Amino acid sequence: MNPTTKTALPASDPLAAEEICPLCGKPMSLSVCNEIVPVENRVELLVLQHPQEQDKALGTARLAVVSLKRATHRIGLSWPSLSKALGRQADPKRWAVLYLGALRPKDFPSGREVMMLDRKGKPVDDRDSGLAHLEGIVVFDGTWSQAKALWWRNPWVLKAHRVALNPKRPSLYGTLRREPRREGLSTIEAAGMLIAKIEKRPEIEQRLSENFQKMLTKLRTSGVSR
Repeated sequence: MNPTTKTALPASDPLAAEEICPLCGKPMSLSVCNEIVPVENRVELLVLQHPQEQDKALGTARLAVVSLKRATHRIGLSWPSLSKALGRQADPKRWAVLYLGALRPKDFPSGREVMMLDRKGKPVDDRDSGLAHLEGIVVFDGTWSQAKALWWRNPWVLKAHRVALNPKRPSLYGTLRREPRREGLSTIEAAGMLIAKIEKRPEIEQRLSENFQKMLTKLRTSGVSR
């Protein structure tokens, strides 16, 4: 995700003892996987999830992967290379890593929601030319500090392009999950937004947002948010 504050499911909650969906990892009463038809995507998604961010109730990492035809989910702190993380050969120069770091909305050129960055973390005003040739994106799933740990523990990310998001609207989480920064999004929102922008297919972002909204509706109905 564009990282958020983690909210875990209490051990005393009845949902904690419920059967878990093998696809999204959520209690079956919260799973929406049987309602999802994966979207065809050219730009592949790789979600690297920090081991401490396995939030069964509110997390969206695995839901994002279920929502796309070409997507991979990994849990860990470090991998020797992009290929090792992905499980097949891949050239990091053809991939981008989504990492906002210390950037703030004021650092983005006016009106830009997606920006490529140079090695110093400065915006590169190349419009969309650099994005068009990407084969895949890496998204970190965890809090801000966990995402930072994943960035520094995987030196191969410096061989890839770096991108950042400056969304016009806040996350659909609303009051369910506290965002430390306004521009913070859930993993599924960030992945959908970025892939849609790269492929110039707004329907990708729409479909993933709809899947996320279905999950949120179940959460609110279940009372987990209270």
